[in-house]
Amino acid sequence: MNVLITGGASGLGAAVARRVAADGGRPLILDRHPPKDDFECMQADLADRRCAERAVHGLARAAGGLNAVVTAAGIDACGTLCEVPAEDWERVVQVNLLGTAAVIRSALPYLENEPHGRVVTVASTLGFRALSDATAYCASKFGVVGFTRALAAEMAGRVAVTMVVPGGMDTAFFDDRSDQYKPGPGASLNRPEDVASAVAFALAQPAGCEVREMVVCPSREPSWP
Repeated sequence: MNVLITGGASGLGAAVARRVAADGGRPLILDRHPPKDDFECMQADLADRRCAERAVHGLARAAGGLNAVVTAAGIDACGTLCEVPAEDWERVVQVNLLGTAAVIRSALPYLENEPHGRVVTVASTLGFRALSDATAYCASKFGVVGFTRALAAEMAGRVAVTMVVPGGMDTAFFDDRSDQYKPGPGASLNRPEDVASAVAFALAQPAGCEVREMVVCPSREPSWP
């Protein structure tokens, strides 16, 4: 199984790539940075639609097609609407939402050529629950929720579509934030490997069976429900 994974060089994306490889699949990484693991990769900035499109086609053609796409790339810009520079705010939406759409749009012709093509998008619990100082991230992830649900309706019977909704994960996602926006010392966070197991479950469903939506969060996740 050829699986294209955005954000596959770190965090959840890297965990998904390793799980795909462990399950006998072929991870194809699309990221701004090369992965630490020895996986096939093309570097691209998802905020640049044409760059992302070229990377998808390059990976797909080199691999002889795609069986699945997992859109795990994501960024954030914390702060109030007036505090976050407009360029940073817009980049969050460009990467998280528009980048997701660009990659999937480019991948669909390959997926439709496969008998069991699959898409797995990665939303967030903050795609359902709004928080202060997170307007960019919430806007992007609320958008991923609506996009994925509409895509599932559009592709019904042709390409399987799953939305994974993670809660907090123990990754480098929080590293560059100021202390006020980092999880507290007692925060409960999932390992990215556990969320990757949920992605693998969705990818492994038999033909005609789809897991449409999954929430995967720590048992004491404060943002769900």
